[in-house]
Amino acid sequence: MTARISAAESQIMEALWTQGPLTADELVREVGSAQGWGGATVKTLTNRLLKKKAIESVREDGRVRYNPLVSREEYLTGESQGLLDRLFGGELAPLVAHYAKHRALSEEEVERIKRLISELEKGDD
Repeated sequence: MTARISAAESQIMEALWTQGPLTADELVREVGSAQGWGGATVKTLTNRLLKKKAIESVREDGRVRYNPLVSREEYLTGESQGLLDRLFGGELAPLVAHYAKHRALSEEEVERIKRLISELEKGDD
């Protein structure tokens, strides 16, 4: 992913990732009403995503539908790495330490982290 997707634009992307190709009217109904946005705002966000090549418009059955070109996984990877880079010098351990120190981790979360570490260690063999 080259261009950064804003928080508002990510609402459009989320609708496209979960519901597949949508028309402009469907995006207004799905995202606009939930966010309190009018059609003009949804159109502006859609146009920004088109310029960033995060989505494409495809004429289908006489209507324009929008498809994501950036997968949710690519977006999450980019955003996660951006957070790590900005706040923790690109390192994961300080992020985990921060959350462990400032937020009570449930037993389930601790077990999931332990399993992940164990899986990562097995992968190094």
